[in-house]
Amino acid sequence: REGILKTAKALVEDTKVLVQNATASQEKLAQAAQSSVSTITRLAEVVKLGAASLGSEDPETQVVLINAVKDVAKALGDLIGATKAAAGKAGDDPAVYQLKNSAKVMVTNVTSLLKTVKAVEDEATKGTRALEATIEHIRQELAVFSSPVPPTKVSTPEDFIRMTKGITMATAKAVAAGNSCRQEDVIATANLSRRAIADMLHACKEAAYHPEVSGDVRQRALRFGKECADGYLELLEHVLVV
Repeated sequence: REGILKTAKALVEDTKVLVQNATASQEKLAQAAQSSVSTITRLAEVVKLGAASLGSEDPETQVVLINAVKDVAKALGDLIGATKAAAGKAGDDPAVYQLKNSAKVMVTNVTSLLKTVKAVEDEATKGTRALEATIEHIRQELAVFSSPVPPTKVSTPEDFIRMTKGITMATAKAVAAGNSCRQEDVIATANLSRRAIADMLHACKEAAYHPEVSGDVRQRALRFGKECADGYLELLEHVLVV
């Protein structure tokens, strides 16, 4: 635990330097990016060791830990991209606004990782914590889904329909966890929900941008995809309250 907290702290410092160097020379920016990449690699290693130390009899909690560090790594990748885009731009440029936004997500995800690490051995709160982390992850996925940036690849509406089965399974699991209130059921729900909703949102956007899909159908598909994720978030919030 100490190793994870120490490395996460070092990453926060690297992130500050990275953001500060957005207006500095390319060389300084490259150094700051390299330093933060090296620290996130170390962080991933210590989190993996931490997950292994929990023992194989608790795989769902191991998944929660690995997911938490994956979220930090993704946020760092986005932040490095945003820093590059904002380099040398004026303070009111949209790229600078995006950089500030990316920095906020980075801080949120590091904080989430630290909370998860602290709760992981606490039988009374680890399920609740895992669910909070999943809710935050789905919100971040929704923000990407709702942005006007098209997906990197497209898929067919049939692929998307297949993805919706995961939502049905995750919903049943969430209802069962709300009824049992057992921490291990809540953790399993958190892990399954995270994957099911993220897969659905990715597949929905990829299918909506298929060349044979009209603009009108695309807008409706994106609206219903968002409504589905919003509705599911509401379900998870209820499980959390219960």
